Amino acid sequence: MSLCAALMSGCGSAVKQTFDLNPAYRSGATAKTARQHRQILVANPGALKALDGQDIVIREANGSVAYLKKAQWSDRLTNIVQMRLLQALEDTGHFAGVGRPGDGLNANYQLITDLRVFSVDIDSQGRFANVEIAAKLMDDKTGNIRKTRVFSAKRRVEGSGNADYAAALDKAFSSVLQDIVRWTESSL
Repeated sequence: MSLCAALMSGCGSAVKQTFDLNPAYRSGATAKTARQHRQILVANPGALKALDGQDIVIREANGSVAYLKKAQWSDRLTNIVQMRLLQALEDTGHFAGVGRPGDGLNANYQLITDLRVFSVDIDSQGRFANVEIAAKLMDDKTGNIRKTRVFSAKRRVEGSGNADYAAALDKAFSSVLQDIVRWTESSL
């Protein structure tokens, strides 16, 4: 039996542990930076079907994809990532307005992201939370892409419970989130 299959086995209970990603991000923004009247929209991330749901993805070295049994995200993963990016950008104080498309902002810029990887990867080296997000900063008036970058982080899973898997993913995401926010601030 593969390690992944052992992790996926359950005792038949339909109750799932539900996990969220923490929005913990703080910036050293000053009142002066907040007065620049820039507004930014945070688009809902693009993602393949395997990542665009509530299931927590497990990938084995052979490329197979499975889902962590008895565990789920508190919402679709793309919705959670969008909200955490939005919250982190608001918390910087760097922008006069931060919102989603359709919120009615007269935005200057749009942050467009794609979830490339958001999984626990299992191989001969162990179990690692792996998060990779591609980001684009678009001028919302002209549609021109100003900058693009791919952000990634890995964190070792410490423990074998569902909460350990979710915690490692949260730590990897937190690192990526901080990098995206710093990059966005410095790019605009």
